[in-house]
Amino acid sequence: MSEPVSAALEGIAVVGMAGRFPGAESVDALWRKLRAGVECIRRFTDAELREAGVPEVLLEHPAHVRARGYLEGVEEFDAGFFGYPRREAEITDPQHRHFLECAWEALEHAGYDPGRCPGRVGVYAGSSMNTYLQVLNSLEDFGRALGGMQALVSSDKDHLASRVAYKLNLGGPAVVVQTACSTSLVAVHLACQALLSYQCDAALAGGVSIVLPQEQGYLYQEGNIGSPDGHCRAFDARAGGTVLGSGVGIVVLKRLDDALADGDTVYAVIRGSAINNDGSEKIGYTAPSVRGQAEVIAEAQALAGVSPESITYVEAHGTGTALGDPIEVAALTRAFRAGTARRGYCALGSVKTNLG
Repeated sequence: MSEPVSAALEGIAVVGMAGRFPGAESVDALWRKLRAGVECIRRFTDAELREAGVPEVLLEHPAHVRARGYLEGVEEFDAGFFGYPRREAEITDPQHRHFLECAWEALEHAGYDPGRCPGRVGVYAGSSMNTYLQVLNSLEDFGRALGGMQALVSSDKDHLASRVAYKLNLGGPAVVVQTACSTSLVAVHLACQALLSYQCDAALAGGVSIVLPQEQGYLYQEGNIGSPDGHCRAFDARAGGTVLGSGVGIVVLKRLDDALADGDTVYAVIRGSAINNDGSEKIGYTAPSVRGQAEVIAEAQALAGVSPESITYVEAHGTGTALGDPIEVAALTRAFRAGTARRGYCALGSVKTNLG
């Protein structure tokens, strides 16, 4: 039986997107790499690591893994295009620079002229801690370059969303979201809630993580999240951990009925989303409980009005760790079996295996 027209129009439309990823300079490039099964983790030579200042004692350590998701062009930024004075651009966190450029690209991809978007456009975004400050603090004239307030505004994560709203003249809510590994997805969830409550007419949602210097590996320690060989094998019998990396991703969201009325290209529809927290029931602070995760999955399905049997693929967290993967599979199994007895019909995967 087909859905009523009114139900079919419910949801949030993804009308534009932009991103920069390890080994892929755009969303289209990333999709080509994913389809080809290309692993985009970069392997560093000892010479590259020495040049980046990695101590010799680490290079000689038998547990040192020389791998990372490397983002090309981190130092690049079109300062003049966005009206940045040279000195201000130099001290601005590269995370802020790349997120701003991708925000412009995402709006263009959606078919809108950034700076002259109709209606109120919100920004929901988060970033990693600013490691660029370590570079700046090593410069003798950094403290004299600009005043303390300017340095704070240019470097602190609290200003990520407001800067985009200011530079692109966006009048909706500008909210920085910080929930560690779930930041980008929670930003999308909050943007959806803002759209559904008519706090804005469109929203940019996403996140950025650029850790400097990028030319660095890590020491493998059994039980930690790092992979022993620099490969992430999510949901695999050989799973031993993940690999860190840098990147940025943004989507442009609108209410589905508005997107259809405005003639937007609709790339995907978000029918429902949910977030929760399982308090002290976690196995450990960094590992969720099965119950809490199963509950939020079931809640999202209920809010979306979809049955588990209609879902044919789940893009999972997929850390590739011996602790995290089984918890995620158990939670998904519990949530799905509450609505169906079918087995072996829904694929499971994670982009971490390609990017870290």
